Amino acid sequence: MRSIPRAAEPLLRELADAFTRPTFGRFTVLLFAAILTTGRRTVSNLLRTVQALAPGHPSSYHRVFSRRRWSLWPLGRGLAGFILRHWVPEGPVAICGDDTVDEHRGKRVYGKACHRDAVRSTHSFTAYRWGHKWVVLAILVRFPFTRRLWALPVLVALYRSKEWNQRHKRRHKTPSELMRQLLAVLIHWFPQRKFIFAGDGGYGTHPLAGFAHRHRAHLTLVSRFYPDANLYVPPPEVKGKRNGRPRTKGRKLPAPETVVRRSRRSRLTVAWYGGGQRNIEVVSNAGHWYKAGEGLVPVRWVFVHDCSGTHRDEYFFTTDLAMTPKIIIETFTGRWSIETTFQEMRAYLGLETTRGWTEKTVLRVAPC
Repeated sequence: MRSIPRAAEPLLRELADAFTRPTFGRFTVLLFAAILTTGRRTVSNLLRTVQALAPGHPSSYHRVFSRRRWSLWPLGRGLAGFILRHWVPEGPVAICGDDTVDEHRGKRVYGKACHRDAVRSTHSFTAYRWGHKWVVLAILVRFPFTRRLWALPVLVALYRSKEWNQRHKRRHKTPSELMRQLLAVLIHWFPQRKFIFAGDGGYGTHPLAGFAHRHRAHLTLVSRFYPDANLYVPPPEVKGKRNGRPRTKGRKLPAPETVVRRSRRSRLTVAWYGGGQRNIEVVSNAGHWYKAGEGLVPVRWVFVHDCSGTHRDEYFFTTDLAMTPKIIIETFTGRWSIETTFQEMRAYLGLETTRGWTEKTVLRVAPC
């Protein structure tokens, strides 16, 4: 531990409480070795990189992931707290989430399934990969030396396929449901902070919007919307006694695509994907999004037309009615940084080069 760079000590102190002292020493060695190693990030290859700097028997480093008693939750809490204190000490916190497929070969690998690869798929072709799908929640940070936001992952959950859950008699959870659990954990850890979550279309679900609305003092959702969404006004207030059930919704509003055809568009210049600027035309309105059995959720939606013609028309929405169209669009385009994070994790940190196959190893190595 004496050879640790001084700049890294504050962060490592945040992570130390999750381990016993011997396990934390070995975890720290593996952490720095993973940064320095090129090629596959197997434990054996990591130990070859650091050589004499790794005290103890090599098998004790393999057991850090497969046998030792520790949890990823304290690591996520310590990392999130460190990022918030040092880089987002006040004001709303921009966060984003997405899922990524990590290819992992082997017949006995825990939790492995066949998943759609969003990176390799197109509108006319769908690519599939065997491995793990990870649902990732990241904090967006703007460092003074960068032009764009950086997405720093703090919480990760493994998505298990419907077939795998049926085979193991577990309740199936969609990526959106897993993300809702991660968001619930984050706002429970930091109840004094307000989070603005940006997710792709898979996370723009009515249940997740309802969750954000119920916790609107702590959470706002921004995601893609549907051109034919069911929008209504709230039900009229009931005065006096009435027979039968009270109404769940009021008058139906025109669908967003209908409003766009009838409305005049406004022009804006907004921050775009990758940190650039883009001239766009927008139409925006508000309503209550309805889904049978789940009630109404107040939302503000915005239609976006790229004036350059290089990007398709899109609809976004938020559960914060006070948000302007410009902020809604820039919040959503800011989430693109998590795609860059996934690409850099594969290129520089060897995300798909680990070889563990047991349950504990799978659930620990890739998130770490």
